[in-house]
Amino acid sequence: MRYLPLTDTDRQEMLGVIGAKSVDELFRDVPEAARRDGLVDLPKRQGELEVERALSKMAAKNVAAGDVPFFVGAGAYRHHVPASVDHLIQRSEFLTSYTPYQPEVTQGTLQYLFEFQTQVAMLTGMEVANASMYDGSTACGEAVLMANRVTKRKKAVLSGTLHPQYAGVVHNLAEFADFALETMPPVLPGAAEDIISRITDETSCVVVQTPGFFGELADLTPIAEAAHAKGALLVAVVPEIVSLGLVTPPGDMGADIVVGEGQSLGNGLNFGGPYVGLFATKQKYLRQMPGRLCGETLDSDGKRGFVLTLSTREQHIRREKATSNICTNSGLCCLAFTIHLSLLGEEGYTRLARINHANAVKLAEKLDAIDGVDVLNEAFFNEFTLRLQAPAKKVVDALADKGVLGGVPASRLIHGDPSVEKLLVVASTEINTDADRDAYAQALAETMKEVL
Repeated sequence: MRYLPLTDTDRQEMLGVIGAKSVDELFRDVPEAARRDGLVDLPKRQGELEVERALSKMAAKNVAAGDVPFFVGAGAYRHHVPASVDHLIQRSEFLTSYTPYQPEVTQGTLQYLFEFQTQVAMLTGMEVANASMYDGSTACGEAVLMANRVTKRKKAVLSGTLHPQYAGVVHNLAEFADFALETMPPVLPGAAEDIISRITDETSCVVVQTPGFFGELADLTPIAEAAHAKGALLVAVVPEIVSLGLVTPPGDMGADIVVGEGQSLGNGLNFGGPYVGLFATKQKYLRQMPGRLCGETLDSDGKRGFVLTLSTREQHIRREKATSNICTNSGLCCLAFTIHLSLLGEEGYTRLARINHANAVKLAEKLDAIDGVDVLNEAFFNEFTLRLQAPAKKVVDALADKGVLGGVPASRLIHGDPSVEKLLVVASTEINTDADRDAYAQALAETMKEVL
């Protein structure tokens, strides 16, 4: 078994070593009112076979993403990952490697990180990218901290297009890093946001997401120009990296820092992680960029080689002056990203994006024709928002009972706002077939008749 419980003798020996009289003494800092009185309502003991049966029965209550038509997105997307990606990342030299503390010895690791950086810089339209972050949300938080350092200002403006969980990470950092935030209310598709008027001489950066949380695409150029006029930076967030196969890169629209989530390439949903954060910026801001930077050079014999060019992080030379306390990179996940994108190539990547958009358009047209259902978006990539004549949460539950995972109710992520209770965020990628779309449309039509 993977877990062998300790004996009473084992526990007493451990307590003796650390100088505690009992296990309860280890929790003395937890208030009595917060402690559980008595045992958890679970069987005291069962054999391994019985435990496996019980847990398998519980797990069978879940509806898995690959078992039914799947249209869930809102920041994490189900794409097809070629079998060759998983095969290659499981090679022992990749799967078991760790952060290289003598980096030049591990040329293979440095090379794929260098290739990853090159890919991210090209996709985002930026000059330089780092060797990955934890995920998109933490990359967003690091971008705001970096903008504060670059501008020597301490106030950020968050657009209402930003994913609520990304905004939550930034709010958490603001509380402990002592900088001010101005957060705009959620921006529904088709609605205008006057974020430019919020930019002042005290603003360090403006954070805007495209596609936005509700799927709407935006031209960032006017916002970038307004920010630069006030000496502020534009941080662009890209939650769906596949979109850059069709959409103008943020760097070409004037963004100073581009962050995003790279999960869509090479990485499955994985029950929420691990994912891979993308971070790219302009060359002039390189020394304020968090994380690590791998570079290409020539050795003493004139042969091509790779080095760790920059690593101003707390584990290495900078200590308390480090730009970030990010202690590692999502190495295996960014390797999967790099392999998948290399297999696709430029033509394949663009074709993948076109298929995503076409599938979403087909689905939107089908759903918009249903009574009680309206598509709100005018411009979207592979995700859009429905306004239903019923609470979206109830509709999603009813769809799941009919064998369709129909999307994410906006109220699940935006709390305390009655205006979003009937909004449903729907995503459609290359995995969806005509049969999937027909099943969704039929299930949604039946559900709307029932709830109306």
